[in-house]
Amino acid sequence: MAFLEIKDLHVEVAGKEILKGCTLSIEEGEVHAIMGPNGSGKSTLANVIAGNPVYKVTKGSLLFRGQNMLEMSPDERARAGVFMAFQSPVELPGVGIAQFLKTALNEKLKSMGKPELDAVQFIKRLKTRAQALNISDAMLKRSVNEGFSGGEKKKMETFQMAFLEPDFCILDEMDAGLDIDALKTVSDGINVMREKTRSFLLITHFQRLLNYIEPDYIHIMIDGQIVHSGDKLLAKSLEEKGYDEYR
Repeated sequence: MAFLEIKDLHVEVAGKEILKGCTLSIEEGEVHAIMGPNGSGKSTLANVIAGNPVYKVTKGSLLFRGQNMLEMSPDERARAGVFMAFQSPVELPGVGIAQFLKTALNEKLKSMGKPELDAVQFIKRLKTRAQALNISDAMLKRSVNEGFSGGEKKKMETFQMAFLEPDFCILDEMDAGLDIDALKTVSDGINVMREKTRSFLLITHFQRLLNYIEPDYIHIMIDGQIVHSGDKLLAKSLEEKGYDEYR
């Protein structure tokens, strides 16, 4: 059985069908990228996997390590090892970054039957991950994403992911709004996390992200379905020719 198995998934939003029979299989340790025109359903798929209740699944199955994700709440999915980096990360005024991460990590550890980190262990982990991504002490003292620039928000999402060490990472247009330096920093943070027990799903419009994060597979989504799959060379072809031949 695949690490993540999606079969014939149909999804509605406000009565409109967005996903129309999406099928995708991701094995442990693989990096998959989904590309496609606006409105094709890429972000919808990401939100459904994460458990956003706005999206209604009307048909199909979604399994993570053999578990039926459609019966799991968003927090149960997070504790099971699913992490989503949002296209537009929300601000949480008054919620300190350090406290937010400590609470999230300890909830994960408790669900795994492991002891919570004490203050010394937590600070050591926080500092180590922050240094790897050039996150300043000043940023760690701020509220989650409050007053952050677009690049800072994406950098903070990557930092949260590195700190929590999830097993399956969904990155919804992480490259949106990033300049080259920020894109490289974020990509480096993601590449450091690549290992045989962790899988990634990248949602992107542009080939430039895939210059920094090399996927194992690229999928083209058109009108709520994955219509074609290939290797990393597919992204370069799309950059030159567009999606017309797949419509």
